[in-house]
Amino acid sequence: MKLDLYQVDAFTNKLFAGNPAAVVPLEEWLDDQTLLNIAAENNLSETAFFVKKNDRYSIRWMTPTVEIPLCGHATLASSFVIFNYLEKDSNQIRFDSKSGELIVTRDGDLITLNFPSNKPEKVETPDELIKALGAEPLEVYYNKSYLALLGSETEVRRIKPDVRLLKSIHSHGLIITAQGENYDCVSRFFIPSAGIDEDPVTGFAHTILTPYWSDKLGKKKLKAFQASKRGGEIICEDLGDRVKLSGTAILYMKGEIYL
Repeated sequence: MKLDLYQVDAFTNKLFAGNPAAVVPLEEWLDDQTLLNIAAENNLSETAFFVKKNDRYSIRWMTPTVEIPLCGHATLASSFVIFNYLEKDSNQIRFDSKSGELIVTRDGDLITLNFPSNKPEKVETPDELIKALGAEPLEVYYNKSYLALLGSETEVRRIKPDVRLLKSIHSHGLIITAQGENYDCVSRFFIPSAGIDEDPVTGFAHTILTPYWSDKLGKKKLKAFQASKRGGEIICEDLGDRVKLSGTAILYMKGEIYL
């Protein structure tokens, strides 16, 4: 069996920035272990697989170690592949996923994801989180992942967490964030429990960050920057129970998988 493989840098318009994702279009689903083996072989934070059913797509995402319920950058990468290589006349895609329906549109090079919102609730700061960060956050919130508010963009950029300790915290991951100097907010995202010490640019994290910063700043539209080593920009909009996350992408590589 031969499968097409695309590698796309998402949430950026230049190579070697943003978040790289592998995209594998399928005619029909392979068994779960094969999907995980492909993702492990790709050794990227996520590999997206999708199957077209009538006028919709079913999509799944795998890290090198586990399947995850939602991934923004790999959805953007998948949409980039569909819009530019598989259905060049299309301007809208509807995905069915374990997180429900995901709607993606494009306007020129800008691709917009319409995702469920994950508004976080304020919680007590776990002692393990303070130890793992090596700093005490101003506030901590939670919804599927922890969100820790820090005092400045500089602090967000300088933090060097103990990922071994982070892995022991019972959570999907940890977002650290602060108000930005040139952006409404900056952030970083750590998911060692899923085999990803630090994710470069994360759509899922911004389903949490968007409602949080929208409330805090009193504005619906935000310009966000994920301050990883690669870095990437996301244009965010709070729609209440949904969020819009917009960005660009660029193809790095196309290849073939032989099974």
